[in-house]
Amino acid sequence: MNMDLLIVEDNAKLREALQRGLEATGQVRVIYACASGKDALAACLLQTPEAVLMDVQLEGELNGIQTAMALRREFPRLPIVFYSIQDDDAYYRDFRRSGILSHYAYVKKSNYLLPEMILPLLRDAVVGRSFIDPEIEARVHEVRVKDERAPMTLLEPNEQQVAKFLAQGLSNEQIAARMGFKDKRTIARTNGQIYAAWGLTDTTMDEKIARTRAALIVRAGRLIQWDERGIPRVQNERGEWVEWQDA
Repeated sequence: MNMDLLIVEDNAKLREALQRGLEATGQVRVIYACASGKDALAACLLQTPEAVLMDVQLEGELNGIQTAMALRREFPRLPIVFYSIQDDDAYYRDFRRSGILSHYAYVKKSNYLLPEMILPLLRDAVVGRSFIDPEIEARVHEVRVKDERAPMTLLEPNEQQVAKFLAQGLSNEQIAARMGFKDKRTIARTNGQIYAAWGLTDTTMDEKIARTRAALIVRAGRLIQWDERGIPRVQNERGEWVEWQDA
């Protein structure tokens, strides 16, 4: 019995090759093939496929992960097999935030893009089983760890803006003027919230030192802790605090 499949691939030659190769197995009927997420959604609204085979990088405003989210709003848990050769943090971040839990596979294009390898993934997705390529899984985890350690994620939007101005060397008066505050004490209070969020109040009572360290954290784009000897430390991939060699 043939599986009705939608292919979403922005490279026309590859799209045609995928269609020919999969249909040649006698187990797949490609009901539509397109290059963008917008066209994929329109196609599904006309005729719902049993599964979708989709590149992560697509034409148009939506990437493959964003397209999957749009499709699943209309067709809950629609089976989707993603593939990509792109090693972009943004894609892994979108995938992690999408909340996709089942009826999917996500693999490296170079590892799996042959009909005999795609078919089992599609069939597993159709029955609810999921699979993530170990290389992809490792990168998703890496991005998750990176995001969780990103210092700006610990701040509210207003605090983030103040922190950026601190890193540019602006005084409280200058920051207050830039942000439209009449009272510079508002910035001083915000600075205190930033220092507390980043653990700087635990290691120094000197505002000038805390301010300098906050600026370094913004510039480094990662949390830094200073021990009692003033040695800066950052977390490695295992979550251990190690001496910051780039300091």
